[in-house]
Amino acid sequence: MKLKRFALLLVTLLWAGGCASDRQIIDQANNMHGGLKPAVITDARLANYLQRMGQRIIDVAQEMDRAHYGPDAHRSEDPKWMFQSRMQFHFVNSQTLNAFTTGGEHMYIYTKLFQTCKTEDELAAVVAHEYAHVYGRHVHKGMNRQYAMFGGAAALGAAGYALGGKDHGKEYGLAFLGAGLVAGKFIGMGFTRGDEGEADEMGFDFYTRAGWDPRRFGDFFQRMVDMGYDKGPEFLSDHPSLKSRKATADQRAAELPPQARSWRRPNVAPPEEFAALQKYSIDLGKRMPSDKSLEGAQKILAALPRSCLTPAVHEDQKQARQQLVNDVEREKQLQKKKKKD
Repeated sequence: MKLKRFALLLVTLLWAGGCASDRQIIDQANNMHGGLKPAVITDARLANYLQRMGQRIIDVAQEMDRAHYGPDAHRSEDPKWMFQSRMQFHFVNSQTLNAFTTGGEHMYIYTKLFQTCKTEDELAAVVAHEYAHVYGRHVHKGMNRQYAMFGGAAALGAAGYALGGKDHGKEYGLAFLGAGLVAGKFIGMGFTRGDEGEADEMGFDFYTRAGWDPRRFGDFFQRMVDMGYDKGPEFLSDHPSLKSRKATADQRAAELPPQARSWRRPNVAPPEEFAALQKYSIDLGKRMPSDKSLEGAQKILAALPRSCLTPAVHEDQKQARQQLVNDVEREKQLQKKKKKD
């Protein structure tokens, strides 16, 4: 019955053209946020700091929206929701070096990334990049790719039915379907090379107009290069190389008009305060209770694509994805045992 309901859902999506709407993206993001919430840092000192940074970017983006800035996808639906107070930037307690948005009203900065930044400018560049993914509706494209993956998951379910035969078809079909959906959900959320390049371009514009130093936008890319993250040939990756992104950022900074100097504003936190906030986040992370819900949230955070950082799929990312698939299988076995008992 579950597989039949899923097949009906898939047919409905394909009949609708497989095109994600703003409402679908917002709902998906809110659902995902429920799973990530145990890792979200709600401490007022850190949360308010990050939200103040994000609000500077949102305010500038709203001004640029009035001037019809951005790709056609930005104007495919009314973008007013992107500038409202519900837009939230979250620090999440994770030792994974990443930042990611699930679209809708949520953007996540991992504490490992925050603690790796040398300056607020580096952090602001990442925050602007993540917001640019929302502004450009890149998550919509990712959801459309997921529809195709859902079709693949349904095919796995059908294969399970065939393999299980009359006696075990339902059992095998649901297990194959669950594993396919879990793997597809996280792999399909990744952005393409074009999405990342566009988010860099728009992120640079938001960052610069919001008052941070344009010469520093590419610094975090360089930091990742220095740490050895720029691995693998670029033509095989769905991300542009970090080295090329750094070079492009420097070129954009050099080509800014003279009036760009008037856009500069003081950082939200002076250098001493920024360093203190980083240390505070380390201490706070150690005090967060490590229960099953937090463990599950951190597993999801590790499984998500490394949105704006590295082209490679890292070993911990592969392991986290496999663990999620294993969790689905284990739950199915438990449910099967309960039915027998």
